[in-house]
Amino acid sequence: MEVTQDLSFIHLISSASVLVQLVMGLLLLVSLTSWWYIFLKLFAIRSEIRLTEEFEEAFWHNQNLNELYKQASSNQRGGRGALERVFSAGFIEFVKLRKQHGVEASAVMEGTRRAMRATYQREMDRLESHLAFLASVGSVSPYVGLFGTVWGIMNAFRGLANVGQATLAHVAPGIAEALVATAMGLFAAIPAVVAYNRYAYDINRLATRFESFTEEFSNVLQRQP
Repeated sequence: MEVTQDLSFIHLISSASVLVQLVMGLLLLVSLTSWWYIFLKLFAIRSEIRLTEEFEEAFWHNQNLNELYKQASSNQRGGRGALERVFSAGFIEFVKLRKQHGVEASAVMEGTRRAMRATYQREMDRLESHLAFLASVGSVSPYVGLFGTVWGIMNAFRGLANVGQATLAHVAPGIAEALVATAMGLFAAIPAVVAYNRYAYDINRLATRFESFTEEFSNVLQRQP
């Protein structure tokens, strides 16, 4: 019972060296922050996928672009999806250039595509926000935890210099304290890596849908009288 109590998780953290405790505290803070971003991006990407599907269905079932633009403009700012904003930017630029006299059809379409591409880039930057943090956590956290482990094992073996006869009972607590840092590093890294890969895949699929819609919408505009 005494050995189990001495090797409890709380005891290992509290009895670790100051540097190892700082490493553990940093990893705990990073892990909590990454979990916050994981749930934040989860809800944001799910909402974006839903809004994209709803707008695509409305676009292909409503051939009146003026009416569709009015519906998009009447939506609240928080309820508009990225694809809806790309459509609005392209339609506004198309109408503006068509009203100008002497502007060729090719110039009108080029200006429309530039407006949609600029909005597309802004929306992709918004969707990809915080992904770099998750990637950094996934790649760096194991090494930070390993640093704490190496430092803790060094202190454990240095403590053996004052012991006449080294046994497993002397070295086990120090090594166990050090290995907690590695465990915390993996605990912070694994969810971040899994979330990053999943969200990067979902965002790439959305980007493909946005690019396809841009080309299809440009073709629709070219056929406008």
